[in-house]
Amino acid sequence: MGRFIALGTAGLALVALLLWLALRPAGTYRYDAKSAVYHKFSGALAHAHVTKLIGFGPRPAGSEALEVSRKYIESQLISLGWTTERQIFEDETPIGPITFVNLRARFLGSAKAAAVWKRSTPIIVGSHYDTKKYDDFEFVGANDGGSSTGALLEIARVTALHPPLARSLELVFFDGEEAFDTNITPDDGLYGSRFYAKRLRRLSPEERPQQGIILDLIGDKNLNIGVPSDSPFKLYQALKRAAKDLGHEAYFGKRNSPIIDDHLPLNQIGIPTIDIIDLDYDPWHTAGDTLDQISAESLQIVGSTTLLLIEKYLLGKAQP
Repeated sequence: MGRFIALGTAGLALVALLLWLALRPAGTYRYDAKSAVYHKFSGALAHAHVTKLIGFGPRPAGSEALEVSRKYIESQLISLGWTTERQIFEDETPIGPITFVNLRARFLGSAKAAAVWKRSTPIIVGSHYDTKKYDDFEFVGANDGGSSTGALLEIARVTALHPPLARSLELVFFDGEEAFDTNITPDDGLYGSRFYAKRLRRLSPEERPQQGIILDLIGDKNLNIGVPSDSPFKLYQALKRAAKDLGHEAYFGKRNSPIIDDHLPLNQIGIPTIDIIDLDYDPWHTAGDTLDQISAESLQIVGSTTLLLIEKYLLGKAQP
């Protein structure tokens, strides 16, 4: 027969405090230029991750090569102190049912309570890590899938250097961004971000992330970021200000048209999300999307600007 333990008023108050700390929003970060980590982002290290990923070959959803990629991403995150979770689901595709796996990462430190995963974070930073499936040529997706994944892993490294910042983020590696047919449609493509958004929709507004950033195709040597028109304008203004602060303003512009990408499902459920993407890329969805087409310098520009956007203008609440 078990024993009952009388906690008393003080004990109950302590339990309530611990539970509140586990479930409270992580938005306690305050920007301090001295402790900011944007300047520690390394385009060379991000490029090294891309090199490793494309060494696994084509990585379409459901492939063994993508599972190898997942294990690599997980091992890197865990070594940096991040806790990972696989969000596994099955969906119908034009080639039949496929099992998809989103990778989520939170910087939980020593916390072990599963309830911490339910705690809201102010910002999602995401990238798809799959490549488009082609049967007639080898598509390794150095830029399309590789560049943003490498940059997100480097963001994980530098933000882990400042735990209050890292705890304000959820990093998401989306599976199934690419369509199996030619173009993304309401029934094909964005599998991972649609599923992720569907799960977030179940949460109360207080439990959902406040804002999101999607990175895609960011390593082109001839960098020309064109934020699509369906990205929130306030986030675009903040991005431009961060770019101007670093002398990178010329690399960041705005498109006059929308883009169907992983930011779309998040915006549709009311989470303002910007898509940082360079679609002015000739080898897009060709066999020519190889490592020689991307540069560490472009990754450096986008990575450091994205971090300053997060640290100063989103979490730090500086006015754009």
